[in-house]
Formats: sequence, C-alpha cells, structure tokens
Amino acid sequence: MANIKSQKKRILTNAKAAERNKAVKSELKTRVKSALATVGSDANEDQVRLAIKRLDKAAAKGVIHPNQAARRKSRLIKSVNAG
Repeated sequence: MANIKSQKKRILTNAKAAERNKAVKSELKTRVKSALATVGSDANEDQVRLAIKRLDKAAAKGVIHPNQAARRKSRLIKSVNAG
C-alpha cells in the first residue's frame, strides 16, 4: 500500500475509472452482439445505429482507441451487409 496521500487518491480514482470502463466495454459487446443477432430483421437498423453510437462515444471518452472503434464499426457494417 502506498504511503503518499496523492498516490492513495490515485489508487481510488483509478479503481473508479476501471469500473466505469469495464461497464462501457461490456455494453459495447452487448450492443454489437445484439446488432449481429438481428441481421435481416426490421429492428436491425436501429440496433446497428445504437452499436455505432456507443462505439463512437467510447472512443471519444478514451475507453477504447479511436482506431479500434473504426475497425469494429467497419467489421460490423461489413457483416451486416453480407448477411
């Protein structure tokens, strides 16, 4: 355990950020999975739009790298168009 007060605070804030990032990443996986599951149905367009929105938001907040968001969006659109 750290002895320095600022380091103790950093440990707490890092834990909070990690928990928040974990929740965001989990939601990303869920959104992408639901978008892929609804391929060919009427609700698919909305699901894909929501997944892309969440990917963009996560990249903007620094949870994932912008290139990772772009890659995942590209793969999502590619699979939706193929199926």
